[in-house]
Amino acid sequence: MAWIVLVVSGVLEAVWATAPGKSAGLSRPAPTTIFVAGLALSMMGLSYALRTLPVATGYATWVGIGAVLTAVYVMPFDGESVSALKIVLLIGIVGCVAGLKLVH
Repeated sequence: MAWIVLVVSGVLEAVWATAPGKSAGLSRPAPTTIFVAGLALSMMGLSYALRTLPVATGYATWVGIGAVLTAVYVMPFDGESVSALKIVLLIGIVGCVAGLKLVH
């Protein structure tokens, strides 16, 4: 169960990480609400998961999921550049996160 919560929390990290860019300095109510809710739920899930998972494994997994999903989102929707090297490096992060799960 902790791994499922951790993955969902990692997805929520990507949600709250992208919301401030849409909020115009936290002045738009909907994106600001999404930011605050995503942040709170993500942190709560991370805290729950770390009750049973090792901190280093859990935190690295959470950050990795959030970072990859944030990058994948901003490339098509926020105009960030896409390159083969970026894709390869993001796949590397996914591989490292999967490796952490396997060695746990």
